[in-house]
Amino acid sequence: MEEEISGLSSMATRPVLAELSAHIRLAHGIPVRFDAGGGVEIARRVRAGAEADLVVLAEGALAGLERDGHVLAGSTRPLWVSQVVAAVPAAAPVPPLGSESDLRAALLAADAIAYSTGPSGTALTELIDRLELADALRDRLVQAPPGVPAGSLLSSGRAGLAFQQHSELMDLPGVVVVGPLPGDAAISSLFAGGVLASSGRPDRAREVLALLGSDEASRTARARGMRPAGEPAA
Repeated sequence: MEEEISGLSSMATRPVLAELSAHIRLAHGIPVRFDAGGGVEIARRVRAGAEADLVVLAEGALAGLERDGHVLAGSTRPLWVSQVVAAVPAAAPVPPLGSESDLRAALLAADAIAYSTGPSGTALTELIDRLELADALRDRLVQAPPGVPAGSLLSSGRAGLAFQQHSELMDLPGVVVVGPLPGDAAISSLFAGGVLASSGRPDRAREVLALLGSDEASRTARARGMRPAGEPAA
């Protein structure tokens, strides 16, 4: 049997990569397996010399790894765009999010606000600063540990409002996705893949990466709350 192609990825892309790995194995005969974790943790592991063939991370983190020689130069390709969405516990009232005023009201009404590590969490705290709510919300912000969905803090009762990538919130039990953030407050992340310098099968890894960026893979990504890179937002 052909040797397995191994990959590392952030949690945001775990659902789509799990489905696509199974498809690639069945349709193309290439065994593929991705190990997912918090994006910051995955980047740290790569820098520490983790052995794998592929890595899928937010574009900025991947570019840094390529710049420092951990990803083969020229091997990266954009894959999918994911929006950050708001979510509430299933039993809670669903706040409107049609305007920036609605978003401000929802933030101020929440006793505790869960957010993630990585680029989406950074973007949220920057948004809160821009809305001039940092002082009002400082003691209410709860950052989920790396690799733990912010939405899990909703179902456990530790937060009444959460923000995270749609793909990480859409299938969590006890959680209702309210929707993307309105207008100029919208937050999205571009995820990209690259071949790791530590790969022993770089050509095969490039082939798998091309399959991840194919039109066929795009359909799976849409079903998992993402859109293909380069496709305009709806």
